[in-house]
Amino acid sequence: MKLVLATQNKNKLKEIQELLPIHWNVLTLDQVGIYNELSETGETLESNALQKADYVFEKTGLATLADDSGLEVESLSGAPGVHSARYASDSKSDSANRIKLLQEMKSTNNRRGQFRTILAFRDNEVSKLFEGVVQGMISKKEIGDNGFGYDSIFSPLESNELTFAQMDLSAKQKISHRSKAIKLWLLWFLNEK
Repeated sequence: MKLVLATQNKNKLKEIQELLPIHWNVLTLDQVGIYNELSETGETLESNALQKADYVFEKTGLATLADDSGLEVESLSGAPGVHSARYASDSKSDSANRIKLLQEMKSTNNRRGQFRTILAFRDNEVSKLFEGVVQGMISKKEIGDNGFGYDSIFSPLESNELTFAQMDLSAKQKISHRSKAIKLWLLWFLNEK
């Protein structure tokens, strides 16, 4: 199986690659000659994931897997959501995004939120979406040194109050939104496609 991963985020690449069969030929965007930042102009995670998968497939003709993920906070009416990567500014600063989110949540006791990943698969036969969701709580401060994005302020409900950033990658992979979406896609791809 030859598959292109349509992301420039090295952390996402690592998480996805670790979940795929080791004998697959998994290619990065650099390896297929795509160096420009992929466009994410959709108003939903679904449209962004499809936009990236379609673009890379049309450029390469190779099976493509793309994702778009967002943190959806209940007390902020689902924000930052589709704007998670650029929540504080267009510079995509993880630190600035976390600071802005914690500031906006200072006066609320409702800390509920969820991480959601939409995975888009595209090849010459099909274009299909898969979703992974993990429920959790937003901490009041950053805790932990692992992970990326909002990991240091998000505690999945099944984690005994640890943030994703307090877990090693193998522990995170057992319960994360991205791994849930990848596992659903793999189940479909290996059994039904």
